[in-house]
Amino acid sequence: MTGPPEPLATFCGKCDCGCPQLFVDESAPAERRVVITDDFGQRVEMSADQSGSLIEEAKAGRLDAAVSA
Repeated sequence: MTGPPEPLATFCGKCDCGCPQLFVDESAPAERRVVITDDFGQRVEMSADQSGSLIEEAKAGRLDAAVSA
């Protein structure tokens, strides 16, 4: 891959403040391929399986209480 990966999703995107983004870095090891960045420059790197588990939890509503507080 040449250059940084393109974001798959931008969360917010209604400004230019450095919104959180989701990437897939094909050049990274499999256990660190899915990357979420935040607007403070921090990164979370995880495998596709871990990412899938997070998505399943969100779809099932198990994260709703955490984000509604």
